[in-house]
Amino acid sequence: MRVAIAGAGAVGRSIAAELIEAGHTVLLIERLSHQFTPEVVEEAEWVLGDACEMSTLEASGIERCDVVIAATGDDKANLVLALLAKTEFAVRRVVARVNNPANEWLFNESWGVDVAVSTPRMLAAMVEEAVSVGDLVRLMTFRKSQANLVELTLPDETPLAGTPVERLNLPRDAALVAILRGERVIVPQPDDPVEGGDEVLFVAPTEVEPELRAALGR
Repeated sequence: MRVAIAGAGAVGRSIAAELIEAGHTVLLIERLSHQFTPEVVEEAEWVLGDACEMSTLEASGIERCDVVIAATGDDKANLVLALLAKTEFAVRRVVARVNNPANEWLFNESWGVDVAVSTPRMLAAMVEEAVSVGDLVRLMTFRKSQANLVELTLPDETPLAGTPVERLNLPRDAALVAILRGERVIVPQPDDPVEGGDEVLFVAPTEVEPELRAALGR
């Protein structure tokens, strides 16, 4: 997969390194000369220029990218890039970083954003997940479907211990996608039991979350 990342600061470089390690081809676009450091991520292609300018995007061959990641520290720049990538270059998937939570409502399909990643929201979710037992924690929202990835850690003394997945009275629109048990990642089968201390991950729309809580004894 070919991925373009706009913004070669600490965030952009870290994403690039991870994607390269996973075997993807990465293009880094940076407008600031002091952050243009190809020696830091040598395996990536580098372009010095403003990712909000058509000329830069054309020169970088962004239309050949499968994914564009707008990872700058400027929400306005990330929105402009997302819109250009989607409407002018028909990039299949656009991911945009949200720096200011107050701007999160803008990061949607009308601006060409397929996936919005809010760093403050994700940090808050991770903190909540680390300290919450027995309640749903919303980890992320899938923009197109408006469904959420939610997590719940079952209490050690849960009355559901030993109950097979097929016997959980889950809402119709809630999908159990994984059970995390210690170091194991379990892809749930109908006869797999849940146990106290399990972290259970669901994809579910917001409106069924109360039913999901009830089904899990909360």
